[in-house]
Amino acid sequence: MAPAVSGLLARVRTARFPLAAPSWPTTVERPDPERKVGLDYDHAWSRRYPVRLARAMVMDNVTRPAARVLAPATVRGLEHLQHLDGPVIFAANHASHIDTPLLLTTLPVELRHRTVVAAASDYFFDRTWKSLLWSFALAAIPIERSRVNRRSADTAAEVIQDGWNLVIFPEGGRSPDGWTQPFRGGAAYLARRTGRPVVPVYLHGTRHVLPKTAESGAKTPGGSGTESRRGGRLRRSPIAVLFGAPMSPDEGESAHRFSDRVEGAVATLAREVQSDWWQARRSVSAVAPVEGADTAHRGPSASAWRRAWALDEPPSRRGGSEWPD
Repeated sequence: MAPAVSGLLARVRTARFPLAAPSWPTTVERPDPERKVGLDYDHAWSRRYPVRLARAMVMDNVTRPAARVLAPATVRGLEHLQHLDGPVIFAANHASHIDTPLLLTTLPVELRHRTVVAAASDYFFDRTWKSLLWSFALAAIPIERSRVNRRSADTAAEVIQDGWNLVIFPEGGRSPDGWTQPFRGGAAYLARRTGRPVVPVYLHGTRHVLPKTAESGAKTPGGSGTESRRGGRLRRSPIAVLFGAPMSPDEGESAHRFSDRVEGAVATLAREVQSDWWQARRSVSAVAPVEGADTAHRGPSASAWRRAWALDEPPSRRGGSEWPD
């Protein structure tokens, strides 16, 4: 019996289609296997309950304690988040790759585990392993950051309408020198489309925790070359996270003008770090507006060294207080 069985198995192993996979014609070029990455990545699995539970365990027991040690945070404005009714859009400045986990770990628990992050499809979703990693760790969804893309907007809007909060960085990428870049209209457009408010957020000091370094010849303000995508080394440094009051577009207000107002609100929060609540708002009228958004947070129109010097100048020399301590 054994020899007969062995012979049968041998014949099955050498059998052709349909008992085995068909052979590929030698005269036809075999196409590369299809990889669903970038905007094509299927991220719905990351919002299913078992994955949400696993992510919450990692966030609360690993990421949050590590963030407290690495970047002790002073948080202001949490009272603005206490009575939110439904999902919101968090619009924050962006200076470091560590901005996202640091922001998420400061959110109240009822928001922290119901929040997704809009991440650049060409960077965080360009490989299968990266897509899996960021979808699990941050509940990230891919968006197109280089141009307006209806598919990205539809994805983000659907997630918001499903009851998820969204973290978005309207600058479209990390600041090359620490100063805030002009906001794009993605957050404002989504607010108009979904009817959900925008919560402005200012992250202070994160560039010191994980700086964005440049390679030789990298592009900097007033310089030339191409920007590096590498980051610096992790270092311990205190940060501040400031939440503003929720904002909604006025009736008939365009997404462009609302985006300017959101940027202005983030700029006001930035001034709180250097002074206080009253001084930050009183100084708004003294700063030159551009379409309703003041521009002091964008830095002086000067050479790279002057911008760096102005950014790192101690607040006490600018008439403000040393905060956070």
